[in-house]
Amino acid sequence: MTLSILDNPELQAIAPRLVSPDAEVRRIAVMDLGDLADEAHTPLLVVALRDAEPTVRAAAAMALESMENQAAVEGLAAALDDAEVEVREAAAHSLAELKEPASAAWLLPHAGAGPARVRAAVLRALRELRAPASAEPALAALQAPPKDAEAAGGANAADAAALRREAVGVLGYLKHAGALPVLAALSAADPVDEVRRAAVGALAFATDDAQARAALETALRDASWQVREEAATALGKLQQPEAARALLAALDDPYWQVRLRAARSLGRLRSAESVAPLLAALAHEISNLRKEAALALGEVGDAGALPGLENAAHDPDPEVRKSVRLAIAQIGGRLAVSHGA
Repeated sequence: MTLSILDNPELQAIAPRLVSPDAEVRRIAVMDLGDLADEAHTPLLVVALRDAEPTVRAAAAMALESMENQAAVEGLAAALDDAEVEVREAAAHSLAELKEPASAAWLLPHAGAGPARVRAAVLRALRELRAPASAEPALAALQAPPKDAEAAGGANAADAAALRREAVGVLGYLKHAGALPVLAALSAADPVDEVRRAAVGALAFATDDAQARAALETALRDASWQVREEAATALGKLQQPEAARALLAALDDPYWQVRLRAARSLGRLRSAESVAPLLAALAHEISNLRKEAALALGEVGDAGALPGLENAAHDPDPEVRKSVRLAIAQIGGRLAVSHGA
């Protein structure tokens, strides 16, 4: 620590505690240093990332969350491979808080090599920065067989799955058209539910792509209801009328959560075929599904739904009643416009 640093009165009170033999004193000193939120203190916090005590290292990683400079980013990236989970998690959290696009250049060298857990955390940070250059390491993470990814990084299966999930997130945020075949394959074949679900969600950007729609329709039959739920949502975002048939079938899914998302998407597609099954959903025991069915009927705008909606106007749930009123008003407004009122 130099005399120029100690010229700062605030640092003069903290500096002796940073080198205290008591780890708890060092930890609090690091937290106090972080509270000053001065990027000039980055070197001191990076040094603390190498402290012998894990709690001090974790505190330093958290304190660096507001420091967007090369030394901070590279120090945090190195801490992603710390022996202690609490330090790794703190470093990952701080990297995820990065907002400046310039930070991507400092992260990218860590995205394509090293342990899977490190690459996953780096890709998670890059996702928010939407750096086009992050597409290359993200695609590479998905194109390597899972066993190879684990062997290369010395990571377990959970780390390898996390890497694939974060890579999918990057490609989805970037709306990377070249990744569509890989995402479609993952949505059907990845052995981990959460990875398939992430791939399904990422396909929603391909609004005019028939391959994406086919993959999502296949995902509506996935063994995991969470994947089916995501597929039902993504199909509505695609805005392809051809998806209505598969979504209608999803209204009979054993899980009401999937039915709810299917109803919402049918509303977005304004599918006239969905009026009768949506009216039937107004009698479902789950009030959230009744609410969503009513809102979807309003979106569809078919006057034939009005008698059923009026019957539902006395639903015991106030949120359902509100949705029914909105749907009736929406349909009435469209009728007025169509009659030239």
